[in-house]
Amino acid sequence: MGTKSKKSKKQTKATEEQAKDTPEQATDQPKAKKAKKAKTPKPKKVSALDAAAKVLGETGEPMNCPKLIETMAAKGYWKSPNGQTPHATLYAAILREITTKGKESRFKKTDRGMFALNQ
Repeated sequence: MGTKSKKSKKQTKATEEQAKDTPEQATDQPKAKKAKKAKTPKPKKVSALDAAAKVLGETGEPMNCPKLIETMAAKGYWKSPNGQTPHATLYAAILREITTKGKESRFKKTDRGMFALNQ
């Protein structure tokens, strides 16, 4: 007797699911969507690479990454989000851009640990 009751429960679940898919519900009016609030456009944050390119363009001389980070923070272009080694992150990002873009890169390595703007 226990197996008959299980089958009947499965059958009733299947018929309930089929009833949900009937076209009767499709004729119901869809729910009205809520109007979204207009978002005020936030000013886009400048990346560390963009800020470094700006600093190197203004100074016109090669700089190392700790000096770049210090200058970017002093001029208010970019501030580290409480990272412990922002200079190492900037160094890796500059090298990654140089290797991926090649001659199209904004930066060039002038000396050990020193970068300048590629012109």
